[in-house]
Amino acid sequence: MSIFVAITIALIVGKVLCMAYNKMPSDVLALFIIAVTLVTTTLSTEEALSCFSSPTVILVGVLSVLVAGLIHSGVLHWIVKNPLGTPSNRKKALLRIMLPASIISAFISNIAVVQLFIPVIKIWSKRLKIAPSRLLIPLSYASTLGGLCSLIGNTPNLVVAEFYSNKTGQQMDFFEPLIPGLFCTAIGIISVVLLHRFIPIRRSPEENFESSAEYTVELMVPTDCPHVGETIEEASLFNVPGGQLIEIVRFDREVISPVPPDEFILGGDRLVYSGHINDILELRNTHGMVNATHHVFSVSEINSNRKLQMASVDANSPLIGQRMIDIEFENRNGIVLVAAAREGERIIGSPREVELRSGDTLLFEGSKLIPENFEGNLNFFDHVALPQNNKKMILSSLIMVGMVLLTTVGDMKLLNAGFLAAIIMGVTRCFSVEQLQRSINWKMLMIFAGSVCLGRAIEVTGIAQSIANGLISVSGTNTILVLSIIAVTATLFTEFISNTTAAAVFTPIAIHTANTLDVNPMAFVISLMIAVSCSFATPIGSDTNTLVYGPGGYKFFDYMRIGIYMNIIMLIANIFIVSLLYL
Repeated sequence: MSIFVAITIALIVGKVLCMAYNKMPSDVLALFIIAVTLVTTTLSTEEALSCFSSPTVILVGVLSVLVAGLIHSGVLHWIVKNPLGTPSNRKKALLRIMLPASIISAFISNIAVVQLFIPVIKIWSKRLKIAPSRLLIPLSYASTLGGLCSLIGNTPNLVVAEFYSNKTGQQMDFFEPLIPGLFCTAIGIISVVLLHRFIPIRRSPEENFESSAEYTVELMVPTDCPHVGETIEEASLFNVPGGQLIEIVRFDREVISPVPPDEFILGGDRLVYSGHINDILELRNTHGMVNATHHVFSVSEINSNRKLQMASVDANSPLIGQRMIDIEFENRNGIVLVAAAREGERIIGSPREVELRSGDTLLFEGSKLIPENFEGNLNFFDHVALPQNNKKMILSSLIMVGMVLLTTVGDMKLLNAGFLAAIIMGVTRCFSVEQLQRSINWKMLMIFAGSVCLGRAIEVTGIAQSIANGLISVSGTNTILVLSIIAVTATLFTEFISNTTAAAVFTPIAIHTANTLDVNPMAFVISLMIAVSCSFATPIGSDTNTLVYGPGGYKFFDYMRIGIYMNIIMLIANIFIVSLLYL
């Protein structure tokens, strides 16, 4: 085994461990992988740096611009809100969600679809008296299944298509995976409806935070308090055992939040703390304060300058592993962490001392809670982009349809058609410059570049060919058996690492295996697209699973209750339809 093979294997193992244990943000990990392949000459300088100019990476950025146009013109918001209605039972409710979500996801990134559906489903579930947890996992599954039907629905499809193009010199059609995708989508939706009893009922984060009196306590400073005239820090009232001072409400209703340590204490002040109430109440005895006569810190009394909003920690957020007490996140953004919940249960104690994990639900208070300012760090639950006007909705829809037609009926490459559509949307002002800047997720592009780099290293070092030969030596020349082994392995691998990385790792192996068996490589490529996307048994198996993890109040193993059955069903459907169409 050469040193380059050892380095590549070490990078694969290291990435799996880092992502499984949230030890490093995914974008930083991607940059590290590129740097190691470059410094160790595992890839040449041109090969390593070309990952940044990969057509897949650029196309993902262009598609995010198109999604911004559809969101800010109101197209997606209109589509999401209108088909739901008022179904008479849970099965019909599932169909009302899954059918439109799967259709939209064939043309728009499934991540954007889930982000738009979440707040609507939360409101809808209250009206239907159904726990949101019963609907959000099916939403994630439906968006993934619908994304199988085109190259742009699921991001791993683009990674697989690029490796296929580089290896064969042939471009995949926009709707190349349509027929197997439709088959698997139909099987998947029917399976979810039949297995809906396995979807857990969990308490949503909103229920944990409904009564602010349960996680905050207010103490009043009497005029004869010995600490009047001192600063908060001097009086030892800032960071207290079991809690954190989140705001001061003055007698004239002036609100001070966040509270600086050098803020003076005045008679009549109400000090609002969050955390473990029993510990905080000890301040009455130690600091000469009294109970407030009226709890002013409540959602119903928040004025226009103060907001309470919930968000979940993004899977790639740099906040993972951090404590608010150790960083300047709150002061920098003018907000305060009031409470936190994990796996559907509120965390008792001071929320600022909690080491954050992916999927944690956080309740913030502040006057600068603009969701767009926190992209890449937090996913806000109740953020919905509102439509601008009907003309822009129609225009942006026609532009998107035109792009699809240019790549299917016409002879234009998907990347070129995407650039043309993005330019037209910009010229016609379907989005503003600020919206355009916020729409491009640079961290996601870095993750894609790292995945492409790792895939190229697997191919260049000969690992792909060695694994292909090993598979054939073990299973013989039985094409369906080899195809099944790759699909099963890829699905299991994806459950513990990003599906984009799984696609980059397994595509070179799949193509080499097909060439060695002298069969149509499209069979292995399409099967792999389905396998790496249909990972339903863990919240980290796909980005959409991670997105609904916090809002649904799920526990990690909740996904396995239905996800294992779904994985088995989709693997069987995958092998069946691919063998029927391509072998």
